[in-house]
Amino acid sequence: MADDELEAIRRQRMAELQAKQGDSSNNQQGEEAKQRETDMRNSILAQVLDQSARARLSNLALVKPEKANAVENYLIQMARFGKLGGKISEAGLIEILEKVSQQTEKKTTVKFNRRKVMDSDDEDDY
Repeated sequence: MADDELEAIRRQRMAELQAKQGDSSNNQQGEEAKQRETDMRNSILAQVLDQSARARLSNLALVKPEKANAVENYLIQMARFGKLGGKISEAGLIEILEKVSQQTEKKTTVKFNRRKVMDSDDEDDY
C-alpha cells in the first residue's frame, strides 16, 4: 500500500514538473515573439526615418512612451501602405507629432458648481 501511495506521489510530482516546464517554454516563446516584433518595428523605423528624426523619437519615448508608440504605429502603417515617399526628416517628424498631438489632445474643462451654504448667521440677511 505504501508503494502505491509513493507511486501516486511520484506521478503527481512528475506532472507538476512537466507543467512547469511547459509554462517556461511558452513564456520563452512569448518573449521571442516580442523580440521579433521589436526588431521588425526597429528595422521599419530605420528605413523610414533619418538619423535626427530617430534621435528625436527615441528622446520622446523616454519622456512620453505612449505618444512615441502612437507615432511609431502611425509611421509603420504609412510605410506598409506605401504612403511615405522617402525618409522622414526631423521637421517631417515634428509635423507628424503635431498631428498626433492634436488627435489625442484631451479637452479638459473645469466647471465650478457653487452652492451657498446657509449658516445661522446668514438667516438675518434674507
